[in-house]
Amino acid sequence: MALPLFDRLAPTTKPGGTQAGIGMLPLKPTPFFADKNRAFWRLQVLGWGGAALLRSANALANERPLDFLVLVLIATVTGFSISLILSVVYGHLINRRPLITWGFTAIALGLAVVVSAIVNAWTISLYQGSSEANFTSLVLGIFYLDMTVLGAWSGLYYAINFFLQVEAQADRLERLETQATSAQLAMLRYQLNPHFLFNTLNSISTLVLLKQTEPANAMLTRLSSFLRHTLVTQPGGKVTVAQEVETLQLYLEIERMRFEERLRTEFHIDPQAARACVPSMLLQPLIENAIKYGVSAQEEGARISLSAQVLGNNLRVIVSDTGPGLQGSRRNDIIDRSPARQTTSTGVGLANIRDRLAQAYGEDHRLEIRSPPDGGFTVVIEIPYERGEPDQEEIRREKLPAASTVPEEPRQTAIGTDL
Repeated sequence: MALPLFDRLAPTTKPGGTQAGIGMLPLKPTPFFADKNRAFWRLQVLGWGGAALLRSANALANERPLDFLVLVLIATVTGFSISLILSVVYGHLINRRPLITWGFTAIALGLAVVVSAIVNAWTISLYQGSSEANFTSLVLGIFYLDMTVLGAWSGLYYAINFFLQVEAQADRLERLETQATSAQLAMLRYQLNPHFLFNTLNSISTLVLLKQTEPANAMLTRLSSFLRHTLVTQPGGKVTVAQEVETLQLYLEIERMRFEERLRTEFHIDPQAARACVPSMLLQPLIENAIKYGVSAQEEGARISLSAQVLGNNLRVIVSDTGPGLQGSRRNDIIDRSPARQTTSTGVGLANIRDRLAQAYGEDHRLEIRSPPDGGFTVVIEIPYERGEPDQEEIRREKLPAASTVPEEPRQTAIGTDL
């Protein structure tokens, strides 16, 4: 029967490899304690072996005969065996109420010390041929030595177990926080598809009412391609900048059908920045805002620019447009966060991006808004640089547009949106 020192802290494993007993959250203990049975026996052998070597060295230093080492061996085996029994008793006591744990621990330790002292005194009396009176004094003399050794073993047992419990609780808390962050990121990411879908379906509905069936069918086809593309990425996952730009191109194909030559775009993506990772669908709300407040707000439309570059250990992404800037309704939508304003808008856009950056990077990010007096609107995002998977980077980089204006397709006049 195995007597692991730390068996009560080890999570059980269900068939199929999943762990139970800790809310399905796998623990990653310190390598030494990864196998708790093995760690226990290692500590047992090292501890009692070291005690035996120390007592043997002391005996030889005091010029004891070699046969005295037999007594040292018997004392070591006795202590080793008694400590195994104590590990079972302590294993049942450690998770009890403090009064029960420490009360019964003191009783168990006292009994163990008495048994150990009697056994060791008896072997010494046989070796020395002592009388019964000397045996009693011998037991009392050995009692203090065994109390020190077994007391230290007991303290070490509880110290290691309590340390592992604290580590396990900290690990569970960290994983729960990670899961909560992932859930929050997924929720924020899920906000974007209905928001964009509502706008696009409104436009398609308008085309149908105007009996422009071919543009409506083309928009539905491109919408299907865009949504199929977004389903590939995980809601709370990250993609490379190259992948994000590819998604934006699908989105802009839909919007270009609405705004034709009024929508002009430029992309300036450094090769190193193309390999950087960003939260999926992070830039789409910025482009959508630029179209809503820049392109549709002016009869002549606007130019939307996207640039990405690596500065030191950070990735800087800049989205700008040549629209009217923070003027009129746009200023109210962005600055005014009152409930009255939020009832007429979904509040996705910049608020969503702020929340996603805070969830993904904490305080290690920057979101800056610039709007010169003469017009234009710029959003600057700086996040830690994370390199994407090499096998996907090169493929995506080849699909990036050059730093030039994207070709435009003449379609129909602009169609408004409700958001």
